Amino acid sequence: MIGLLVLWPAGTFDFWQIYAYFGFILIPMVAGGIYFYINDPAVLERRLKTNEKEDTQKLVMVFMGLAVVASYMIPGFDKRFGWSDIPVWLVLLADAVVVVGYLVMLYVMKVNSFAARTIEVEQNQRVIDTGPYALVRHPMYTGAVVMYLATPVALGSWWAFLAVAIVPFCLVARILNEEQVLNQELDGYTEYTQRTRWRLIPGIW
Repeated sequence: MIGLLVLWPAGTFDFWQIYAYFGFILIPMVAGGIYFYINDPAVLERRLKTNEKEDTQKLVMVFMGLAVVASYMIPGFDKRFGWSDIPVWLVLLADAVVVVGYLVMLYVMKVNSFAARTIEVEQNQRVIDTGPYALVRHPMYTGAVVMYLATPVALGSWWAFLAVAIVPFCLVARILNEEQVLNQELDGYTEYTQRTRWRLIPGIW
């Protein structure tokens, strides 16, 4: 699906950046899927849920979804009209950064089986304060930011940053609302926020 979002506006299959992008990310994606299918299928089920209960989250996800779609389509148009000229070495470096961001997300899923896609507190859920959660309160989003910010360069487009720039603002809104829910419904979360100061990026926010 993502490949079509890029290739359709490009008007050509001669787009090596998109093949490199998926070539880099496919291995950890498949390996991670197999690992969690065997060792923790519940976290995969939680990641497949998309029905948000909070109105704020529904609105945020609409804007984020549009931004993500645009961030994959713009490189296609960029390829067609030749707007950007990004060297091969920088594209490949960005691919590596995308993989790092994805690995961070997989690590978060390993540490926290309750790392759901939707904002809700389940029965028997507890606060996780080890591993990446000792550094920031929302490491899943940290990994996502790394991925999204590297994606435009990985797909050979400077102009795609116009769409990707919206994503961090969406995540900030999502995090603020999520923490309201967690402070109210998850035992020990308020104390956790006092121990772990940073939400998304250590030393910044």
